[in-house]
Amino acid sequence: MSTQDLVLIGFFIFVVAVFLGLELITKVPSLLHTPLMSGTNFIHGIVVIGAITIAATVQNVLAGVIAVIAVFLGTLNVVGGWVVTDRMLGMFRSGGRQPARPAADPAGAAAAPAATAPPEGKSS
Repeated sequence: MSTQDLVLIGFFIFVVAVFLGLELITKVPSLLHTPLMSGTNFIHGIVVIGAITIAATVQNVLAGVIAVIAVFLGTLNVVGGWVVTDRMLGMFRSGGRQPARPAADPAGAAAAPAATAPPEGKSS
């Protein structure tokens, strides 16, 4: 097979995957969308590892640029999926949504703990 045939077959597979993906995603109820995305982002993490491996073996500049862009976009997808999943799971924690990190002090500095007097009858 020539290179042109391989590119044509790859393009055909890409077009079929796009149409199949659009058909499938429109059939998923919105209630199931976030849990399904959580699972697919896990799988996408494995795909990013494969993309890094392939990016290390490219032979020309154009392929290298495309590989770096693919790894970057895949990593953004994985991180975005983690954030969405964390937010979704936060809705099920007791006490409502808990932020992943503590919020910054609005005054800009943490307040010093108040000094307390020792209990009566005890000296320090």
